[in-house]
Amino acid sequence: MQDDTDELNRFADLMNEAPAASGSGRAGRIALVVVLVTILVVLGGAGGYVWWASSAPLAAPTLATQPPGVTAGEAATVRLPSSGALRVSVLGGEQYLGEDTDGAWAVSGGDEARPIASIAKLITALVVLDRHPLTGLNDPGPTIAFTEADTDLYDQFYVRGATIATMPDDTRLSLHDALATMLLPSASNYAVAIARWGFGSEGAYVDAARAWLDANGLASTRIVDATGIDDRNTSTPRDLVAIGKIAEANPALAAIVAMRSISLPDGPGYVTNTNDLLGTEGVRGLKTGNLGEGTFNLLFSSLLDVGIGPPLHVTGVRLGGATHDSTDQDVAALLGSIRAGFHDVTVGSAGEEVGTITTAWGAQAQVVLTKTVAVRTWSDTPITPSVAIETPEAWADGEPVGTVTWTGGPTTASSELQILGDLEPPTLWWRLTHPGQLGG
Repeated sequence: MQDDTDELNRFADLMNEAPAASGSGRAGRIALVVVLVTILVVLGGAGGYVWWASSAPLAAPTLATQPPGVTAGEAATVRLPSSGALRVSVLGGEQYLGEDTDGAWAVSGGDEARPIASIAKLITALVVLDRHPLTGLNDPGPTIAFTEADTDLYDQFYVRGATIATMPDDTRLSLHDALATMLLPSASNYAVAIARWGFGSEGAYVDAARAWLDANGLASTRIVDATGIDDRNTSTPRDLVAIGKIAEANPALAAIVAMRSISLPDGPGYVTNTNDLLGTEGVRGLKTGNLGEGTFNLLFSSLLDVGIGPPLHVTGVRLGGATHDSTDQDVAALLGSIRAGFHDVTVGSAGEEVGTITTAWGAQAQVVLTKTVAVRTWSDTPITPSVAIETPEAWADGEPVGTVTWTGGPTTASSELQILGDLEPPTLWWRLTHPGQLGG
């Protein structure tokens, strides 16, 4: 009996400390006493109610999240030349850049046939290798014993102002080294000599080249000699990109055109590659060519690192550049603009509030990101967040409560969510006066 009296005294003290109900103080308190006394009777006395109210389980807090809004990155500007023609194929970035259905991701200047100049020497190499293949990177191939007629080609092309390379009497070179001498410095005398070796005469080579072009569906390309000096050697940007891809697929040829130089003491000596872009923006080939001012060409291949996954495989051609240097600048600007179009977009910062936890009795804590997050993506690709919530065990400061994941195209980045701050427990008075929210 004494225990019940003590509990009633404690309950009376709480009533005296409780705020007055609305209306007159005395009337409001009487009304509240009536309600609580009724509850006490139902629960079997003051002592039982106070004990139940002080220990009854509470409803779980409410967690609401709102990830920070994300503004898409700045739209990329692809740098294309204002004169001549350019065509680019990009493989490996379809999820970002779109499908490359016809080998043309970026185009300027149309697709009409233009003189290709020494790019024709790359076709010479492809046609010769079709007849006399090199089996791999370390295969030198057959030895070519150049004749006196081949040696005489040096003087013949010299007087024409063509690019040439030394060919001493009785020069003997492997097919690999002969092709390197033709392609790196763009030596016209070696182009004709190799064509003669491969097919018996330059005319026979031209017939073989035309058959090879037909077999590969390159109907818009015309070959009249092995060197490209004749301006009737023409092709379209579309065909040239296709030719570039065929060259890239030949391991031996791809390795040759990627060489900066080669030293052949028993032949032409030390020769260097006319492609000054090698190593810039991932360029690894393929062939330069020009017939004078305003006709500078570059068929190029690049493995372009954009900071996401494997490098992009870029194949392209620039035709009709004003000068050698400006042509290089046009291609470098194009590749640089593709690379720069991939950027990191910050989507959230460590400690940033992205939600709140609220209890029925009004206590609150924050939900924050555990780290700074950036999504690397292309151009102005939209970025969207999604939240996965996990119920914490104790709703305590520092406890994880889920993950936010941001998606931009095929790229995702995530941060865990955690509680920041302690949730204050309810007072005994709140428990006693909110029986309907107890027992959850």
